[in-house]
Amino acid sequence: MPHSTPVTACQICDSGNLAPVLFIGYVTPVNTMPPVGEVAEEQPAFPLEMIRCGGCGLVQIGLEVSPEVLFPHSYPYLSGTTRILRDNFADLYRECQEIVGLAADDLVIDVGSNDGTLLSNFHEGGHRVLGVEPSQAGDVAQSRGIDTWKGYFGKETAAAVKAKHGSAKIVTAANVFAHIGNVHGVVEGIVDLMGDDGVFVSESHYLLDLVETLQYDTVYHEHLRYYSLGSLSALLERHGLEAFHVKPIPTHGGSIRVYACRKGARPIQPSVAAQLAKEAEAGITDGSALTTFKERVVQSKTKLYALLDEIRQPGVRIFGIGAPSRASTLINYLGLDDGIMEAVMEVSGSHKLNKYIPGTRIPVLDEQKLYDEQPEYALLLSWHIADELAANLRKRGYKGKFIAPLPEPRIVEA
Repeated sequence: MPHSTPVTACQICDSGNLAPVLFIGYVTPVNTMPPVGEVAEEQPAFPLEMIRCGGCGLVQIGLEVSPEVLFPHSYPYLSGTTRILRDNFADLYRECQEIVGLAADDLVIDVGSNDGTLLSNFHEGGHRVLGVEPSQAGDVAQSRGIDTWKGYFGKETAAAVKAKHGSAKIVTAANVFAHIGNVHGVVEGIVDLMGDDGVFVSESHYLLDLVETLQYDTVYHEHLRYYSLGSLSALLERHGLEAFHVKPIPTHGGSIRVYACRKGARPIQPSVAAQLAKEAEAGITDGSALTTFKERVVQSKTKLYALLDEIRQPGVRIFGIGAPSRASTLINYLGLDDGIMEAVMEVSGSHKLNKYIPGTRIPVLDEQKLYDEQPEYALLLSWHIADELAANLRKRGYKGKFIAPLPEPRIVEA
């Protein structure tokens, strides 16, 4: 089985009218992280390019890498380690109670459930829950009492889950709905799991925010698609679903939560038309916003080089802060190495500790090193929460200066 497949037709509408937006380079998958001290060996690197469909407007990447490469059992990410995600999932539960209405015996299924953080809110609320997760994070969820089906999601998995557990009142897919290949098979599986009055709730990184705030660092092989509400609606409509409520949310630097049901099953709320109007005004619907995106990315890159050149003097040390997946794209696209950024700090307990950033020899180390050694600069790789992150690090004892690399490279005051 090949490790990757070129995308020659749109993943939603099958159009061959695909135009390039931005080429990031040949990049190692963001969670290929060998242990610190291990002899450097060959790592796979796959082309990474954003392209846009001239038919339905879907922005996607030009290569699908196999899930066995991207999401192995050793996949290190745990959603519960991020406070903004914990708060977001608690908000999702409250909103589902209000908008959908949940009885005690209703089943909630989460596709790509990771460590069960999303489902824990429904579980603690007394509802039946089931996660579907292929990685070791599913074992963490099981240990927390969240029933988890270990495996990759698709039509066959959906059929097996339904046969054993029945139909779901709510099916969720948070920050995974853009990750899974064969999206039509995924949606068919979700529709099969939904009861007649069931609701599908997706959360995905939002193309409008990505373009406006220059988040090219969220482009990596796990993210096959970058949804606008318009392109997502085109997908849902092909499977007899329609969006009836949408809500912009702050996760991952700007995401969108979309509630969908069978056509005509629920009244469509004003939020849908309002968001579509915003996309049209911003140039997302017709793609005009993407024509300047590449140039803005290049300008940001050269400005960061200039800032680093100014401060990077002999004896001046720079540590990175945070090792989210987006950090790997930024570091590799910019060509940062351990001669520029000595190490990246991560919270205690992270599965990424004592491993190298993919494609580099930059080690990921416990953040206590930041407070013990006090480097002159801390480069905030989770820059989308730069002000909050800098303030927290300052309170915990860091005395140096902060650098936010995007969207406009700057020194952050805290």
